[in-house]
Amino acid sequence: MKQGRSSEFRSSEFRSSELRVQSSERPELSTLNSELSTSNSELPPPAWKWASFVARLTELSASPAGAPLTLAFRLVLDAQRRGEPTAWIGRKDAPFYPPDAAESGVDLAALAVVWAGEAVAAAKAADFLVRSGAFGLVVLDLGGEARLPAHATSRLAMLARQHEAAVVCLTGKDAARPSLGPLVSLRAHATARARGDGGRFRCEVFVLKDKRRGGSWSVAEVCRGPDGLH
Repeated sequence: MKQGRSSEFRSSEFRSSELRVQSSERPELSTLNSELSTSNSELPPPAWKWASFVARLTELSASPAGAPLTLAFRLVLDAQRRGEPTAWIGRKDAPFYPPDAAESGVDLAALAVVWAGEAVAAAKAADFLVRSGAFGLVVLDLGGEARLPAHATSRLAMLARQHEAAVVCLTGKDAARPSLGPLVSLRAHATARARGDGGRFRCEVFVLKDKRRGGSWSVAEVCRGPDGLH
């Protein structure tokens, strides 16, 4: 965590919220089984954790059957457990369902939420939040067919590095479609298989581009989550 980032926000109320998140291992989103594969055996296995996305602009895409919200809120939860202030920039036409996020363990009282009308407005909001230096994780839910101008992705990538923040963009598209731009440091694609007994589903992430590691890698977890958190 960057020195002094959360000092402005770490009031007694935030500390109590942070402790509440740290102590709540919710079974609804617990990992029942994990598999990991990587194309570069010389590097330590990557993890779907906040620290893996710090100082990077990431795009997490998903087809209609994917599970991007499950994966994104796992990052929010991990960042909150580490005491990192988090922000979610969502779409007015497709907001996430707060009770599902809360059931997954996310502390909604410690999550700043901004509603944006379209992708460019979301990028402007993210620019402001990351530039403040106050947030360790900013998620932009851009939706399908999202486009960002080159100067917007350039700014977000630069600010993520400058303030040691993780900036994660959620988009709806196939894995074969190009990413938001060349300055995206990591492009991942989420899929999910049908639920089995006990409401379990297999959530898979295929990292198609990783400028830090090179090559590609994947993570698969069998999860149990709320019905609306996909």
